[in-house]
Amino acid sequence: MTVDSENELREYSIVERRLEVNDVAGIPLSKTFQSIVVEAGGYENLNFDERSCRNFISKARRLRLGNGDAEAFCQYFNRMQSRCLNFYYLYDLDEESRIKNVFWADGRCRAAYEYFSDVITFDTTYLTNRYDMPFAPFVGVNHHGQSILLGCGLLSSEDSESFIWLFKAWLSCMHGRAPKAIITNQCRSMTIAIEKVFPNTNHRFCLWHIMKKLPTKLAAHAQYKSIKKALKNIVYNSITIEQCERNWMKMIEKFELEDNDWLNSLHVQRSKWILVYVKCHFWAGMSTSQRSESMNAFCDDFVHSKTTLKQFVEQYDRALKKNIEKEKKLDFQSFNSTIPIVSGYSLERQFQSVYTNDIFKLFQNEVT
Repeated sequence: MTVDSENELREYSIVERRLEVNDVAGIPLSKTFQSIVVEAGGYENLNFDERSCRNFISKARRLRLGNGDAEAFCQYFNRMQSRCLNFYYLYDLDEESRIKNVFWADGRCRAAYEYFSDVITFDTTYLTNRYDMPFAPFVGVNHHGQSILLGCGLLSSEDSESFIWLFKAWLSCMHGRAPKAIITNQCRSMTIAIEKVFPNTNHRFCLWHIMKKLPTKLAAHAQYKSIKKALKNIVYNSITIEQCERNWMKMIEKFELEDNDWLNSLHVQRSKWILVYVKCHFWAGMSTSQRSESMNAFCDDFVHSKTTLKQFVEQYDRALKKNIEKEKKLDFQSFNSTIPIVSGYSLERQFQSVYTNDIFKLFQNEVT
């Protein structure tokens, strides 16, 4: 191999790394390729074209399976289907028949969705395995206010194409019945996929994910503490949309934030996250983050960042069984114990007879 050939291979390896990193970061391939062209001084100085880059990205977006992982998937899915005909799974394959994405839901998930399809949360930020593949659970809330799994997937990429495939797989699994509302983090790719697959579903962003960015986005400002206080007041205490708008404009003018791109983008999308805008829809008591945090607890005892896919499918079953046992315990408590009323109102007695203990406690807090 000549020196020139070695240099070309080395340069292309650097380009491949850049393409993959930018793809994961959500930067369109066309923009990445144009920047490479500019750096090279023109198309004539490249020994590859945009099509070859696109083919590379397509191959990079498949699941990188280790030894025994593919067999573990097949064995797990076959075992589950032999136990329950309602078990559902689907693979997304690339042009060489290699797995890119996968979705599955057991019979219990599908049955629970019949009752608890009003609101779901979808969050890929919590768990990735040793191959950096996002775990993508669909989470609902049951009659105890407890987080329940309504299906899940493993993705090779967090782009709109992968999310569209996953949402369509989940929708097919649930007999075409879309949720009434969905909560996600602030992700453009997810938003595109939701608008395409769930066009009639109310969509809001996770408030916790947005508010936790305050230090990163605004801490450098000399009046950060005052800005933070003003923004929290707008988000949590606005009574009307008019009041929210008025106070937002005051904050922007007072602290000279007209050129802050982050706040400007949040204002454009205000109907998806500020409480006064979303309060007209039913959210099953979910403000946002507590469901993701509950799923953290659901997974923590069983899987972690070093878990292989083979271990994942084995431990996932154990985690599900733990959650089922917890629900059965709460069912038993609600059927065999009664929480005393505090007001004496007939309305409270009525809800005492129909609510589970955990939900009745929430109602009682409001009565008190």
